[in-house]
Amino acid sequence: MNSVESYDITEILVEELMISSEKVAHVQMGNPLEHALLVLVKSGYSSVPVLDSSYKFKGIIGKTKILNSVLGLERFEMENLSVKKVDEVMNTEIPCLNRKDDFLTCLKTVIDHPFVCVVDNEGFFDGILTRRAILKQLNKYLHVNKHNAKITK
Repeated sequence: MNSVESYDITEILVEELMISSEKVAHVQMGNPLEHALLVLVKSGYSSVPVLDSSYKFKGIIGKTKILNSVLGLERFEMENLSVKKVDEVMNTEIPCLNRKDDFLTCLKTVIDHPFVCVVDNEGFFDGILTRRAILKQLNKYLHVNKHNAKITK
């Protein structure tokens, strides 16, 4: 993908923009929340994918979910970080994409999420598509085609 001019932006596929699973920080369902929080803090991310032991995608876990789960009436009950497991706290109600989904599908999906997980037809985790990747492509496209990019109200 050398030039945005060479084809229609709507023809760009997820697989051209995604970050492969090998490069993505993740945790597993049975990990204690303490481990998940360490991964999140060390990686600098606010949330990461959750996978099962066969690397199938199961959900997302984030710092806010973890901290809310150990929030007591008067204090954070940090001792629960080593007791509670990721699968007790993770968010499973999140959209996913497939490698062959088109740019407009991606754009709609990342509006409400900083990243969206990419899975194959059997649910195996392929990687993530970030909002940043979508916005970079859109920015390139609009700069190249600014004479044609008129937004109507």
